[in-house]
Amino acid sequence: MMERRSFLAALAASGVATNGVPARGETERALREVAAGKGMWFGAAAGWPLLRDNEIYARQFATECNMLVPENVLKMQVVHPEPERYNFEPGDFLAAFCQKHGMKMRGHTLVWHQQMAPWFQGVATRENARRLLEEHIRAVAGHYRGKIESWDVVNEAIDVKDGIAGGLRKTPWFELLGPEYIDFAFRAARAVDGEARLVYNDYGLDYADEGTAAKQEAVLRLLRGMLERKVPLDGFGTQAHLNVASREKFKPEALRKFLGEVAALGLKIYVTELDVIDQALPDDVEARDRGVAEFYEAYLSAALDVKAVVAVLTWGLTDRYTWLARRHARASGAPIRPLPLDREYGRKPAWRAIGRAMEGRRG
Repeated sequence: MMERRSFLAALAASGVATNGVPARGETERALREVAAGKGMWFGAAAGWPLLRDNEIYARQFATECNMLVPENVLKMQVVHPEPERYNFEPGDFLAAFCQKHGMKMRGHTLVWHQQMAPWFQGVATRENARRLLEEHIRAVAGHYRGKIESWDVVNEAIDVKDGIAGGLRKTPWFELLGPEYIDFAFRAARAVDGEARLVYNDYGLDYADEGTAAKQEAVLRLLRGMLERKVPLDGFGTQAHLNVASREKFKPEALRKFLGEVAALGLKIYVTELDVIDQALPDDVEARDRGVAEFYEAYLSAALDVKAVVAVLTWGLTDRYTWLARRHARASGAPIRPLPLDREYGRKPAWRAIGRAMEGRRG
C-alpha cells in the first residue's frame, strides 16, 4: 500500500487538491456551496472508519458536503450487536465530524429487513417483537436526539412482487407484527425525537415503465395512508441508484410527475443514495464519464424542478470507495466510475453535472 506521504505527492503531481481547495487554479465552487446557495443540501454516504483514518478522504468530504449519511454504522447489525448492548462509537464519531465541519447528519436506518442484528432471529417472537422494535428505536433515536436532521425510519418496505396487500414487502417485521409495524415505528421515533424529520425511504422509483409505475403507486398509497392515519411522516427519500443500461427508460416528465405527487402530500423529498452504474458504457474513461455525467444531470435537473426536494446525497463520494465495485464490477476488470470524485479524489464530469443541475434550479 502506498504510504500517505507518497500518495499525497502523487496527488499533488496530478493536480488533485490535497488541502481541500481547488487545484491548478480551479475556481469552481464546492458542491456544498452550490447547494447552500439554492437553500438545499448536498452530501454523501460516509464510511467509518474511513473518515477517522483517511485524512484525504475526510478533507475532501468536508470540502464538498454539507450533509452526511452514515453508510452502515446506524443499521441494526452494527449499532445493536447484542440484545442488551449498543455500539454508538462509530456514529458518535460521525456526529462529531458533522458538528466540526458545519454539516447536517441524516440517520439511516431504524427499520430495515437487511443488516438486522445477528441475535434477532433467535430472540424475536410475535409476543415480544413490538417491545424489541420500540426499545431499539428509543435507544438509537434517543441517543442521537438533537444531532440528526432527518431519520430514514423505515427503509424499503414495498415490494409489489411479494403479492401482499398494498404492495408491502414480506419482511421479518411484517411477519411478526403485520403492516402496522410501519406506523408503529414512526410513532415510536417521534415519541423520542420531536425535531428530526421522519422519512420513508425506498428505491426503484426512477423509470417510466410498468414495474416502476406499480411501485410508485404502492409507495404513494403507503404515504397517503400514513398521513390519513395521522402518522408523524415528514419526508420521503428516493434512493436513485441509476443504471446507464436503463437510460432510455428514464423520462424526466414521469419523474417530475411522481415527485410532484409526493410533494402534494406536504412532504419534503430527499434524493438519498444517488449513483450511476456504468457497466453498459465502453471502457474508455472519457466516454464513460460523459455518459455517467449526462445521466446525473438529466435526473437531477428533473428532480430539482420539484421544489419539495431539499437534499441530494450520493451513495459515496469517490470511486475509490463504492459499494458498486462489489455488486456491478465491469467484465473487463476496469475500475467503475459511478461517483462525483475519481479514485484519486479528482472532480469528474459527474461532479460538474451535479453542480450544473443544482445551479440551474429555479426559484
